[in-house]
Amino acid sequence: MENVCVIANGFLPTRGSLMLDFFCILMCIILAALSFSIFQVRYRKNKLLHRKIQVGTAIGMVFALILFEIDVRFFTSWRELAKPSPYYESGVVNWSLAIHLIIAIPTPFVWGLVIWTALKRFKDDFDQGDFNRFHRNIGRLAAALMFATALTGWIFYYLAFVAS
Repeated sequence: MENVCVIANGFLPTRGSLMLDFFCILMCIILAALSFSIFQVRYRKNKLLHRKIQVGTAIGMVFALILFEIDVRFFTSWRELAKPSPYYESGVVNWSLAIHLIIAIPTPFVWGLVIWTALKRFKDDFDQGDFNRFHRNIGRLAAALMFATALTGWIFYYLAFVAS
C-alpha cells in the first residue's frame, strides 16, 4: 500500500508531519523524565518514584510508538516531505535513518528487559544484592540507547525536514 502524504503540516516550522513533530518534542520530554528518574534513584534514593516514572514512561512510549508507526506506514509519506532536503538525493537522509534504526530498534527491548526484570525482582524489597549491579548496568545501557535514539532521531529529523 502506498503511503499518502499528509497535507496538514506539523506544528513546528519544518516540513515534518504532525506525528514527526510530536515525536521530536516527545523525545525531549522522555529524556527529561528519564533523567529525573535516574536522579531520583541515584541521589535521592527514591526507588519507588524511579519505578513509577520508568513504568509510566515506558507505557506512554509504547502507545506513542504504535501511533507513530501507524502514521508513517499508512498516512505520511516521509520521503515526499524529505525530498526538498539538500541531503535527500545524496542518500545522507537514508544513511541517517539507517543509523537511527540500528540504535532505535533494540532500545525498547533493552528498556523492557530492565523494567520487566526489575518488576519481577524488586517486588517489596528494593535491595537484591547482586541483582542491583545487573539492574544498574543494564539500566545504564538502556538509558544510553534511549539518549542515542533521541540524538540520531533528531539528526535524521534535521537532515530530512529542517535543512533546506
